[in-house]
Amino acid sequence: MNRLPAPRISRSPLLLMGLALLAATFGAGSAQAGEVQARVKASGTVKVCIWPDYYGVSLRNPRTQQLTGIDIDLSAELGRDLKVKVEYVDSSFATLVADLKSDRCDVAMFAVGMLPQRMEQLAFTRPYMQSDIYGVTTKGNQVVKGWEDIDKPGVAVAVQAGTFMEPVMAAALKNARLVRVAPPATRERELEAGRVDVFMTDYPYSRRLLDNADWATLISPPAPFSVLPYAYAMKKGDSAWAEAVDGFVARIQRDGRLEAAARKHGLSPIVRLR
Repeated sequence: MNRLPAPRISRSPLLLMGLALLAATFGAGSAQAGEVQARVKASGTVKVCIWPDYYGVSLRNPRTQQLTGIDIDLSAELGRDLKVKVEYVDSSFATLVADLKSDRCDVAMFAVGMLPQRMEQLAFTRPYMQSDIYGVTTKGNQVVKGWEDIDKPGVAVAVQAGTFMEPVMAAALKNARLVRVAPPATRERELEAGRVDVFMTDYPYSRRLLDNADWATLISPPAPFSVLPYAYAMKKGDSAWAEAVDGFVARIQRDGRLEAAARKHGLSPIVRLR
């Protein structure tokens, strides 16, 4: 039988140096593969990033400082499953990526929309909720009465800076003016003051207005407009930790904990149980 000649392997110093560099690079990555999970186990604490102004999800009561919401309940369940304490770290959609990459927190649990630009930089669990975009305006508003009135000349449309509504509305609006609202300003105050005609939000945040503001009215899209799945986010590079958190989401979808938490906080219409 004819055999192909064995390849000759060069032993030049440049090749050996290149192989050593590759080994060091991939070796370093492997060494860091369990960094977050190891830190959580060693400290006995999981640091959870939240946005403390997210009604129904992770809201801090300004008077009592008590945290409430679906992801407050579910982060407590994560701590119980892992047998560690939960430490909350205030974050926002604008600082989410930096907070995770700098290890300010181990996981972000505040209904993080799975935007492509976020997925390029972060690891995500499977989705556990999803929401479309809704409009909120004042009752009796003569400028915006329905969805078809939003994208018209002269209409000022507000979005919270850093949320998934910002890039979606920036691309969708052809005639209206987009107004990006950043703290300490709020969309509600801009709307009440008449500086904007409508603001765009998701289902959980819309509940805040409908439950607490008798002047607000919801404008729903006539058909699905931009439905986005929500999940928990982590920094990339630790597959063991990502699998642990994703496994937690799979368990709460199966065992009823997610369904119960969603029902408690009025979010049953947008929960994903599979």
